[in-house]
Amino acid sequence: MESIKAIIVDDEKNNRLALRKLIEKFCPQVVVIAECDSVDATIDTIEKTPADVIFLDVEMPFGNAFDVLHATSEIAYEVIFATAYSEYAIKALNENAAYYLLKPFDIEQIILAVEKIRQKIEQNISHT
Repeated sequence: MESIKAIIVDDEKNNRLALRKLIEKFCPQVVVIAECDSVDATIDTIEKTPADVIFLDVEMPFGNAFDVLHATSEIAYEVIFATAYSEYAIKALNENAAYYLLKPFDIEQIILAVEKIRQKIEQNISHT
């Protein structure tokens, strides 16, 4: 399988960097193609740079992850929520999130999330 193209979204630079380092070290099949720190930047990046998966923080200044999902609903990508807030889990699942990671990140959960995405992508390819 080709690499999985990912975008990391978090308004805090340290969180983006930490997640990127974990992905690079433990999920070599994932290539981070962009990082975003706001809802507007994320929407713009998703529209211009197709990705297979978005690691999406929930709470950001001037909006949230659900604003991103609604604004880009016509674009095909998988979502892994990456947040400190467990109370959004049900809403995330209702929005078809592939996985829900809680901060601080557990590497085993990141690996499981990426594996789930890989399986979904391969399944979609085999059905086309």
